[in-house]
Amino acid sequence: MRELTYLEAVREAMSQKMRVDEDVYILGEDIGVYGGAFGVTRGMIEEFGPERVRNTPISESAIAGAAVGSALTGMRPILELQFSDFITIATDQIVNQAAKIRYMYGGKGKVPMVLRTPAGSGTGAAAQHSQSLEAWMAHIPGLKVVQPSTAYDVKGLLISAIEDDNPVIFYEHKLLYRTRSHVPEDMYTIPLGKADVKREGKDVTIVATGIMVNKALEAAAKLEKESVSAEVVDPRTLVPLDLETIVESVMKTGRLVVVHEAVKRAGYGAEIASSIAESEAFDYLDAPIRRLGGKPVPIPYNPNLEKAAVPQVPDIIEAAKNTLYRKA
Repeated sequence: MRELTYLEAVREAMSQKMRVDEDVYILGEDIGVYGGAFGVTRGMIEEFGPERVRNTPISESAIAGAAVGSALTGMRPILELQFSDFITIATDQIVNQAAKIRYMYGGKGKVPMVLRTPAGSGTGAAAQHSQSLEAWMAHIPGLKVVQPSTAYDVKGLLISAIEDDNPVIFYEHKLLYRTRSHVPEDMYTIPLGKADVKREGKDVTIVATGIMVNKALEAAAKLEKESVSAEVVDPRTLVPLDLETIVESVMKTGRLVVVHEAVKRAGYGAEIASSIAESEAFDYLDAPIRRLGGKPVPIPYNPNLEKAAVPQVPDIIEAAKNTLYRKA
């Protein structure tokens, strides 16, 4: 089976769509000859030229504004922001324009754009370049929010995002760029709003997002050695959310742990936990729901403190055991 890195799968998805649809183009800082901050677009300017791989000024608000305007006129832009933290600079264009235009125009105007951006900690990039702010974007009606965890998922979800007629915020975790998995060479899509059960289990459900999917799978493998069977569910998209798959899993296991890298307070895990509490799965719970998230601190530069600021495998193991040995 052919394997690609997560980074290569992102590049292949964009390239394949650009070959078949002339309305698709990329814009962002240093994405041309330099190949982007993480090398995702390396080599694309040689194939598609500077008109379709457009270097921009260092202005996230200008990049997002240009993308919104071109999307309104029929293009399908993919804008790359070097770090997801920089969404804060473009919030007016994203939140007040892109997210609302289709609704305010009664469907006569649409904004089919994808905002790709590396997110998360683990690279020593410190407090202004390591945040996980996906809950902010998930709160805004009109935006779709995607968080792929594998190379296979990132290609299929990115192609779906490019084809979607709504603005999509597409988070790519920095630490996932070098991970590898089977990726078909042909174009394929994964529907936005369809979760994936990454590992079957019967004792506890672990719902994890982004990089935490890998940590949850590692935790599940270690729990299995202690005769604990953990099911790992990856929502893949936060908006729309496939709640049905999560409900089915919780009804089977009777226990739920939700883990994400973003700060726990007001994080997306609270949305999943409350949705389960309001669903038919609530009556199947045998223990309180456990939420794991980052500490309420800016991400430190120091590598030991950086690691301590976000959930790790032992934390997930402990939370899973807590649901097993503590009754509701």
